[in-house]
Amino acid sequence: MSLNAEQLDFAADLLRTAPTLRDAAAQWHERYPEVRTMHVSATVMRDETAALRFGVRSIYFAMSAGHCRSITQRPEEADALILTEEKAHGNR
Repeated sequence: MSLNAEQLDFAADLLRTAPTLRDAAAQWHERYPEVRTMHVSATVMRDETAALRFGVRSIYFAMSAGHCRSITQRPEEADALILTEEKAHGNR
């Protein structure tokens, strides 16, 4: 699976406009149910490079090989999105 230009544009729009990441994930799932989304703490992803970033929100591309997931910068390798948001008082 891979992410196409339309999906990347939609992901960027969600990052900028969704009221919450939960809303972003729900809107994504409604439109692209075949591409999984995960919401994790920004702290968990601190050593990774985001594929898309807007303010305190980021999206990382993930790919899977069996049960293992890894981060990729290449949308053509991605089969999932990881959403993060930095909190004002740290990520807990």
